[in-house]
Amino acid sequence: MTPVVECLVAFLFGSVAGLLMQRSRFCNTAALRDAIMFKTYRNTKAMLVAMMILTIGFTGFMSVGAGHPLQFDVGLNTFAGLFLFGIGMVLAGACTVSTWVKAGEGNIGALWALIFTFVGMFLFSLVWSASWWPPAPQTMTGQVNLPALQLGFANAQTLQDKLGVPAIVFGLVQTAFLFALYRGILRREAAQHAEHEKHQKEHQKKRAAKAATVEA
Repeated sequence: MTPVVECLVAFLFGSVAGLLMQRSRFCNTAALRDAIMFKTYRNTKAMLVAMMILTIGFTGFMSVGAGHPLQFDVGLNTFAGLFLFGIGMVLAGACTVSTWVKAGEGNIGALWALIFTFVGMFLFSLVWSASWWPPAPQTMTGQVNLPALQLGFANAQTLQDKLGVPAIVFGLVQTAFLFALYRGILRREAAQHAEHEKHQKEHQKKRAAKAATVEA
């Protein structure tokens, strides 16, 4: 595949993905926020389905030796970064994906959030290079380094290489866990629906009794 064809395929895929994101109003922040605060799970279910598909796809490619899995160290820096990113998503009111969508729609607040996402990444890269604060880049060798709070490479590819177990096995385990969460949400929605119908029937009975009393 030539570079031109690769660019065209990437453009087509990006356009379709962007259209689906815009029309579905999918947002990772909303998936967590709505489930916790409003007990609605539309985005949460979509996120779980996407995670299941991606898990099977990525680990399947790893098992057959295709693709280029990312290799990055997991450690204190990972957890600190995820925590700060979560705070940023809450303050922005959107995840990175929906921020791109909203910025494309002309939302000025989302545009500022997007701009300062890149500004923050750039400034952090300067601080990282200048200060070498722990865990420093030289400790990230892909190996476990507990004094530096580094756990080394940690993904399905790593487990496949070390244990000889196909990555798809770990992918299926994670998918089963995600599916259990999905089924739990379906059961919760069914219980909410049944409770809602129960309240509606009680309300209708009260209205009917009140109407009968008035007529009498």
